[in-house]
Amino acid sequence: MSYCQSAQDNKALWQKQCHNIDSKTLVSERVDTMDLELLRRTEYNQQYIAAMRPVFNRRALFTDTSAEYVIPEEPACFSEVTIRFRTARNNVDRVFLVCGGQKHLMVRVESKNDFDYYAYVMRLDDQKVSYYFEVQTGRITGIFDMRGLVQEVNEYYDFIIIPGFHTPDWAKGAVMYQIYTDRFCNGDSSNDVLTNEYCYIGEPVHRVEDWGRYPAQMDVREFYGGDLQGVLDKMDYLQDLGVEVIYFNPLFVSPSNHKYDIQDYDYIDPHFGKIVKDEGEVLQRNEQGQLLCDGTYPNKYATKYVCRVTDKENLEASNKFFAEFVEEVHKRGMKVILDGVFNHCGSFNKWLDRECIYEGAKGYEKGAYVSGESPYRTFFKFNEDMWPYNYHYDGWWGHDTLPKLNYEDSPLLFDYIMHVARKWVSPPYNVDGWRLDVAADLGQSQEYNHYFWREFRRNVKEANPEAIVLAEHYGDPTDWLRGDQWDTVMNYDAFMEPITWFLTGVEKHSDEYREDLLGNADAFFGSMRNYMTRFNTQSLQVAMNELSNHDHSRFMTRTNHRVGRTASVGPQAADEGVDKALFRLGVMIQMTWPGAPTIYYGDEAGLCGWTDPDNRRTYPWGREDQELIEFHRQLIRIHKDYQVFKTGSIIFLKGQYKLIGYGRFDDNDKIVVMINSSDEVREADVPVWRLGIIQETRMARLMISSRDGYSDEAKVYPVVNGNIHVECPPMSGMILKDIESMG
Repeated sequence: MSYCQSAQDNKALWQKQCHNIDSKTLVSERVDTMDLELLRRTEYNQQYIAAMRPVFNRRALFTDTSAEYVIPEEPACFSEVTIRFRTARNNVDRVFLVCGGQKHLMVRVESKNDFDYYAYVMRLDDQKVSYYFEVQTGRITGIFDMRGLVQEVNEYYDFIIIPGFHTPDWAKGAVMYQIYTDRFCNGDSSNDVLTNEYCYIGEPVHRVEDWGRYPAQMDVREFYGGDLQGVLDKMDYLQDLGVEVIYFNPLFVSPSNHKYDIQDYDYIDPHFGKIVKDEGEVLQRNEQGQLLCDGTYPNKYATKYVCRVTDKENLEASNKFFAEFVEEVHKRGMKVILDGVFNHCGSFNKWLDRECIYEGAKGYEKGAYVSGESPYRTFFKFNEDMWPYNYHYDGWWGHDTLPKLNYEDSPLLFDYIMHVARKWVSPPYNVDGWRLDVAADLGQSQEYNHYFWREFRRNVKEANPEAIVLAEHYGDPTDWLRGDQWDTVMNYDAFMEPITWFLTGVEKHSDEYREDLLGNADAFFGSMRNYMTRFNTQSLQVAMNELSNHDHSRFMTRTNHRVGRTASVGPQAADEGVDKALFRLGVMIQMTWPGAPTIYYGDEAGLCGWTDPDNRRTYPWGREDQELIEFHRQLIRIHKDYQVFKTGSIIFLKGQYKLIGYGRFDDNDKIVVMINSSDEVREADVPVWRLGIIQETRMARLMISSRDGYSDEAKVYPVVNGNIHVECPPMSGMILKDIESMG
């Protein structure tokens, strides 16, 4: 339920809130019949005034759900919140907030920088609030929602407030760094996977001796030796780069190098951690090269692997090392996010034991594949009663190496995963959150999916209130971003996709080229505007904004505008014809766009690669592009220097073919970003008045990137009639800051 307040009290309340004065005693009143009658009696006067006022300035209208326009930004349940709306000064007659089918008159409470600010105080309960605005000036009435000024109401684009929904402050705009552990750095060769150590998907695993070798087409059973010790050895590098959060691809015991087929959720894989007991043998071959083992269950004979990943000494030592690792990261002021794969596990998993490696291991129950009497039988859905060695179980998307977890029929499994959710964000590990793999695929129904994630969130937040719950998701995430499930998502739709199409014309897998989307500013802003409306502000500010990751081609490779994969054109082609200047433009957008800029390891060093598995090349230690690293370092510094990049508003200022401009602004800072991805000099008049930059002031350039490189050499741009005139060199990006707020 919401309430309207008299103009005098509303203004007083606003002034008190601006000075952090308690306003609990102030009570709003709904616009009643007498108020509306008064409006009707003054209609003639309003029309007379409207005839004398300037032409309606629709471009001055603005609001969003950031801290400048929703106060407080993350209101508690059963509290009061002030909602603001901006217009040009003396330019409109009335502004109404429309909520729940009721119109509430807003009160003009402040005028500054040629703008009027209207406010309305709403009392919340514990339910989501949806609203839009109605703006009246003379005979003109317009609707303002997340699309901007429109003619028709569409609740899909309403502004939203979710009482009690809080995302971690440390994650808002945080600079994240994704590490695919096997390919980052080998710090401890004693824990390397050995050639023939075990079989995976029908063939023995292989230890790659050449760190710089391209990944094979069937790469999942090839190991380069990267581990947590290697990450620890490079902590100075990550800290100097400016990284604030490390996001790991899965670290739990698993037979693959990607580890999305979890074998044991309770332990860090000793191949990433510590191997203190190393008994047994690798698989043996005869003179003809044939494996000397059971062809159906070869891993029964992989005694070294069984010792390494089932012996509790190795498992406990690895967990202890990981706890120490996280402690060191925290000492450096950084955070750690783990990758959780809970919709399926792997066929090696101890609960199933399709490989029969736990059947004879000490201290383990029989797996559900081995015995129908297994305590884990309900963890999976079996379609036939054919024990022992029952292979009739459901696989995720039909893959028998990825058995789907059967939560609906197994309260025991559900409770166990909730235990896992709590365990890793609690002492002694103290991880700072979860990234959830293909989270919408969990369960057999959407109803159960939402129930599971509500419980998952509750368990995580009870254990660690400031832990983040971040999901991988393709498509509209709205139903999961209601404050009771995920905090946010990996931002494919409202970041990776639009930027990729605009700058490169290439789809994020490098599977398609679209000439019509290359440089198309209307498509870029349209996509961003549409998909950003699916986020509430607290979710958008922590969304993982990546240019590349382990599932898609490297962004540097996409700059060659070429379609391809390793199998079709070879890995060398991913390095050919790339455009470093264009790549830098992508990074500049990444570091200035709303959300958490997330670097995929090696992107900052110039690493290329087609989509999986070529995107999982090793970090090029000793062969890094030092210029690109320094470029990232300077941009990260700029990103971290200005809070506006983390929590400020965004407004689209300029859009032409291969030329875009946008502003980030709050009460303290006003910043303009210009991107020219063409090979021509482009000139533009940029309406910086829309950011609240007043006349007779100036803007200074913080950084420029172009064909010739990049520079932080300052250049001053005068503001004339509310605009700045900029000349953008070919393939350039610029960040400009108002001098007034620079001190």
